[in-house]
Amino acid sequence: MNISTLKTIFEEQSAAHRRLASESTDIIFKIAVAIAGALHVGHKVLLFGNGGSAADAQHTAAELVGRFSRERKGLPAIALTTDTSILTAVGNDYGFDRIFARQVEALACPGDIVVGISTSGNSPNVLLALEKARSLGAFTIGFTGGAGGRLAPLCNLLFIAPSSVTARIQELHICAWHAICDLVEAEFANY
Repeated sequence: MNISTLKTIFEEQSAAHRRLASESTDIIFKIAVAIAGALHVGHKVLLFGNGGSAADAQHTAAELVGRFSRERKGLPAIALTTDTSILTAVGNDYGFDRIFARQVEALACPGDIVVGISTSGNSPNVLLALEKARSLGAFTIGFTGGAGGRLAPLCNLLFIAPSSVTARIQELHICAWHAICDLVEAEFANY
């Protein structure tokens, strides 16, 4: 362990954020517009992922239901990663790959926003849930990194964090989510 390693980490983070600002502004804006538009007409947002992506799903749902930085009405968002009884029952009865798809089947309506988060873009349970969402007429959004994995054909909009390093992808995901929450919240601040 040495201080030069720490400096390298910070330099990598800074470079990744510069790439985010130069390469991803359009897609992040489109995602914010899609979410705000769906919420304006009474739809909800369902989010899910594994590990750190599960934490991002929960964090984002909390920002939308609670608030990000402005007072406004609560916005309907649900992280499908939080109910241990559902996760363990569905995992036990149908298999881990179906833990999100079964919840999407139960909760998603046409026009809802369904967000799958997978740093690799290849998590089987995320892919199956997005497939189910599309079959139900939901609007699908993917968050991934690297080369994008297998998410692309399942998503109406796909944010690919401009990095192939898992830690940087996760950092860029939460940075993008904070920007999206800020933009969406601005649309509801006077309600």
